[in-house]
Amino acid sequence: MIHSPVINMSIQRLVSILLLFLVCGVAAAESGYTPSKVVYDVSTADAGELNSLLDRASLLQIMYGNDPFDTSIVLVVHEGAIPLFAGADDDSGQLMQRAQSLTAAEIIQFRLCRVSARLQGFTERDFPGFVTVVPMADAEIVQLQREGYAYLR
Repeated sequence: MIHSPVINMSIQRLVSILLLFLVCGVAAAESGYTPSKVVYDVSTADAGELNSLLDRASLLQIMYGNDPFDTSIVLVVHEGAIPLFAGADDDSGQLMQRAQSLTAAEIIQFRLCRVSARLQGFTERDFPGFVTVVPMADAEIVQLQREGYAYLR
């Protein structure tokens, strides 16, 4: 059996997340929160901050009872976050696996700004298949707000 600090930390993080989901599952049943529509404005270039944002979106999905009919969470990606989604650094591989896993229930979606991507030298082919490329992040956020989405940063 291989023992390494990285594997041990990964297992500890997984156990912590599973316990958190268990607690949140109970909390969701008792929270009284009404499922809603939310748009996150994602522009951070920091992998740790993006990971925290993924945690928040995931927990919000749980708090809303994983209701695919009344809950929609859209993360609009632009500016500094673009390279993370293009796999341009070493930290992005695990982040993108995690981000993709959040889309399985079809409650959480990722939309990425084409203008920002092109300005940074990326094309649509540079991004994973679970990401929808939209013409412009700002216009997408405004449109979602018109459709009743609450804005979160």
